[in-house]
Amino acid sequence: MNSPNNFSFDNVSERYFTPEQIKKTRNTRIGIAGAGGLGSNCAMNLVRCGFEKFVIVDFDNVEESNLNRQFYFLNQIGLPKVQALKESLLRINPAVSIKTYQLKLDKQNIGNIFASCTVIVEAFDTAGCKAMLAETFINSDKFVVCASGLAGFGDSDRIKVKKIRDNFFMIGDQTSEISAELKPLSPAVSIAAAKQADVILAWVLGR
Repeated sequence: MNSPNNFSFDNVSERYFTPEQIKKTRNTRIGIAGAGGLGSNCAMNLVRCGFEKFVIVDFDNVEESNLNRQFYFLNQIGLPKVQALKESLLRINPAVSIKTYQLKLDKQNIGNIFASCTVIVEAFDTAGCKAMLAETFINSDKFVVCASGLAGFGDSDRIKVKKIRDNFFMIGDQTSEISAELKPLSPAVSIAAAKQADVILAWVLGR
């Protein structure tokens, strides 16, 4: 068994993927817009699949309330989410390269920040920000995976993958938005984040 001092994630990847598949995941840069429940868990799944290049953007800090569904830990409360997520992802694979921005994305900066990314994960909390990202990239050559409708619990099969265009997918049920009655809970949020990662993996390996 390898010790942490001589560990290489290559040994993990080579067990599950072909050399050509590994090359594809390593050479794909992923942009993640929002490092909350969707963004943090999607990033975790992508790193475990061998992706190594990321641009992660979020303006917020880790709070106690985030621990019910987001990929953070008690000792990270108070840290910028982008910093905490970077630290956690590096614990999975020290070879990952992550560029972080602690800021709010808007129409003026989103294009430049994700210019080098082939894939973009929409992981915002608000409908307005989701629409802004979709409008910015839907006619681009980037592969975009958005999410809408993943609050509450039960009937997890409602969280589906919907193909909008060849390079644009939507995850969720498109109806169960977060509200006083429908809370954001780990099972549904994690399922949606995993489906985002799975759609991305399938697209990258199928290119």
